[in-house]
Amino acid sequence: MNTIVWKVDNFVDKNIDCPQISQAAELLRKNEVVAFPTETVYGLGANAASDEAVEKIYKAKGRPSDNPLIVHIADIDQLHNIVKEIPEKAHKLIDAFWPGPLTIIFRKKSGLSHLVTAGLDTVAVRMPDHPIALALIKESGLPIAAPSANTSGKPSPTTSDHVKRDLFGKIAGIIDGGETGVGVESTVLDCTEEIPVILRPGGVTKEQLEEVIGEVRLDLALENERVVPKSPGMKYTHYAPEAPLILIKGSKKFFQKQIDEKKAEGLKVGVLTTIENADEYKADYIVTVGSYRNLESVAAGLYRALRSFDDKDVDIIFGEVYPTSGIGQAIMNRLMKAAGQQLISE
Repeated sequence: MNTIVWKVDNFVDKNIDCPQISQAAELLRKNEVVAFPTETVYGLGANAASDEAVEKIYKAKGRPSDNPLIVHIADIDQLHNIVKEIPEKAHKLIDAFWPGPLTIIFRKKSGLSHLVTAGLDTVAVRMPDHPIALALIKESGLPIAAPSANTSGKPSPTTSDHVKRDLFGKIAGIIDGGETGVGVESTVLDCTEEIPVILRPGGVTKEQLEEVIGEVRLDLALENERVVPKSPGMKYTHYAPEAPLILIKGSKKFFQKQIDEKKAEGLKVGVLTTIENADEYKADYIVTVGSYRNLESVAAGLYRALRSFDDKDVDIIFGEVYPTSGIGQAIMNRLMKAAGQQLISE
């Protein structure tokens, strides 16, 4: 397949005509698949009402079709078209966080592809806070189903180059809008329960949600890998670089001991660390992911850092752990998934 790449200024106004956006929207209306930037990661978009279109998402990603997708919208009118009701708490969250990195689960109306909802009676919806994403959705006139624009299991893409590496030749188009900001995907919150449940931690923290609507619970699957998760994007192994990743919880001396043991075995070792600790370790390849004093920077750089190991000849990667408050919860969720739950404690 010939993949068209459009370079678009990410300050584009959703109300002003942009020929690249128009071309991409026309492909979406023809049930083709187009990758586009959001404020979290690049999404792989298709018409959420078309089985034909959504099947192309799964085929391009190599992702099982029993995993629900998030539907992206540009205005509240679109939301009313696809959900049965908007609970009071959801209204408050929409006012506080939309557009933004919060996905809300509602009871669905008919009209969406059954492949989007994986046969469930609910649908996950968000309004992205990115001018290109909003312009594309508005121009297409469609609700857009969009998981992350990567090969299933790989780190999510935060640049168009990441998308090209995984999906060039497999999809109709890629809108290059530069690097994304938040870096980790949206928070997924189930608002069909009396007490809303976080199914996936992300760009909006538990603490921020509770400031708006009071008590919020964490899904059991976030704390117990034996529980099957209900959230889009959380059912299978994700975010993994090609070399195995193991997380280390302990002192820097203990961390270095793990490195030395593997080097003694003749293995090349990579380290995923922060700016503050980069000089503390002696390994074959060291990647800084951000600042420990600013976990938002760690979230923003996480997938870029994980992908960078694929270009280096390392046999194993050791990574640091982070506090699980605030955005740290999303960071640790992604790292534990990338590591296949492998963590060594001192």
